[in-house]
Amino acid sequence: MTRSASLTGLFLPVALLFIGAYFTFTAVQGNYGLFQRIQISAEADRLQAQLDTLQDEVARMEILTRRLSDDYLDLDLLDEQARALLGYVRADEIILP
Repeated sequence: MTRSASLTGLFLPVALLFIGAYFTFTAVQGNYGLFQRIQISAEADRLQAQLDTLQDEVARMEILTRRLSDDYLDLDLLDEQARALLGYVRADEIILP
């Protein structure tokens, strides 16, 4: 009887130790654990920075589109675009190679 009583007395603390270790490991390494939360936070920061960059680019494109629209025509921008895309040069200009 003493031997089975000592095994039972030993089994409960060991089982509780393993259960505690399992929950601790899961809290740190699991799908919803600490490391996963840090990784998701870093990914969210990266995506937010990418979103900010894309929103700035869209805003710039909207301004350029508005400046070339029929309602509001910016002649300087039109001249710049014609020179860049079409290679337009005025007759009184000298081109240096």
